[in-house]
Amino acid sequence: MRRVKSDHGTITFFVAFGAVRQMCRLATTFDTQKQAFSYLQKHRTEFEHMARRRLASGELEDGVVVLSML
Repeated sequence: MRRVKSDHGTITFFVAFGAVRQMCRLATTFDTQKQAFSYLQKHRTEFEHMARRRLASGELEDGVVVLSML
């Protein structure tokens, strides 16, 4: 997983699915990007599983897997 950018409490990152990289966006309630990124890293495995399930079921918004806090 690689972080791309953040906008306040929203982190955009990529998850690898074989040779394909899928863009994902995690919306959080944190005020800073540092807090949001720390949260993402702490729960990385769960978010990767959620992203894979949503991609497999076609749950995309403008080609992006959108996730929210656990």
